[in-house]
Formats: sequence, C-alpha cells, structure tokens
Amino acid sequence: MRLEISSAALLTVLRSVWIASHIDGQFGPPDEKCGILLGRGNRVTRIDHTANVAGDPFTTFEIDPAALIAAYRNSRRKGGLEVLGFFHTHPQGPSTPSERDAAMAAPDGKLWLIAGREGALLWRAVEGGEIHGRFDPVRFDLRIGKRIEPDQTGVRLK
Repeated sequence: MRLEISSAALLTVLRSVWIASHIDGQFGPPDEKCGILLGRGNRVTRIDHTANVAGDPFTTFEIDPAALIAAYRNSRRKGGLEVLGFFHTHPQGPSTPSERDAAMAAPDGKLWLIAGREGALLWRAVEGGEIHGRFDPVRFDLRIGKRIEPDQTGVRLK
C-alpha cells in the first residue's frame, strides 16, 4: 500500500505557507515554518508545528530539539504516533529540496514534506537520491474524509 496523508494534516502546512507569504511578508521576509509528520506505518495522520529555532529563520529551519525529543518519546508509548518525517516551508521558493536541505538530511528514509509558493511536495531522504544526492520524490494517496485521491505527486496552491 502506498503512503497516505490526511488532507486535514496537509492543510495545516499549506496554511503556514499562505500565512507566511501574505502576512509575515508585510513586516519583513517571512520565516520558514517547520514541524514533524506523525502517524502509523504508511499513514501520516497528524502534522505538528514546532518552533523554528534556527539562527536565521528567514533562510533556514531547525526543529526545536525539545519538541523532537518529546515526539520520539511519545512514539514509544502505547498508542503513540510514530515520527514518520518532517516538514518545512520555502515561503519564497519552490517545494523542491535545496542543497542546504540535502546537507542537513540524514539518509534515514524519513519523509520530508516541503511546502513552497506553488504547493507542497513529498520527498524521502535516502543515500544517492535523485535530488542533490539525498532526496527521492514520493507519490502518495491523499485521504479526504473517507475518500482517497490516489497517486498524488503533490498538492498545488491555486
């Protein structure tokens, strides 16, 4: 079975990009948003936003280590959601991984959801990936309530 993402969870990330590009930009460059993809097996059911603790949040991101540790700790509890990957935004750029993203990503098979001006794309961090030697694109099924939109390459903002 292909990876599945909840539309409600994905909407939280797309909202971040829209807000960053329409509101944050009025007061200076928008900062990158980031967080953690949570779920079970091959199903992303929740996306938690975390603080971006990077020294320059306008050009890079760093997930708050305390939030990351808490997510991994919760995943070990009975009924806890697994850490399936991470998300961040490129509020002024594309939804493709940057060279900096590739340098930061461990080739551990985790998912990376990147949302940019045009929408969101999903990637997997692997050794020798087709993008910057680190990322491979991931197709997914989008769950909208009980309905499934199969075989998506991403979600576009209109």
